[in-house]
Amino acid sequence: MILEVAILDIKPEMAGEFEIAFKTASAIIGSMPGYVSHELQRCIEIRNRYILLVRWKSLKDHTVGFRESPEYQKWRSLLHHFYDPFPTVEHYEVVASVSDA
Repeated sequence: MILEVAILDIKPEMAGEFEIAFKTASAIIGSMPGYVSHELQRCIEIRNRYILLVRWKSLKDHTVGFRESPEYQKWRSLLHHFYDPFPTVEHYEVVASVSDA
């Protein structure tokens, strides 16, 4: 499994609109092959900063399957105009894991 991580700095006056648009965009990403789960969290200290965490079965599911799809164009049109600056997206793989169970 791959974890996609993006820190999203949203234009301050547009944070509310971004959250609404993200709800629509969530259905798009959630329908993609190889998608596992995602979460969006808002920063406490910087109110217009968010972190997006998306779990994919493979790196290719994100970089090719999603990013080269028509659905990505819909995602882009819904969200990309909110970013300032445009986010860097990184991918991570598990090295160690601990569960509270």
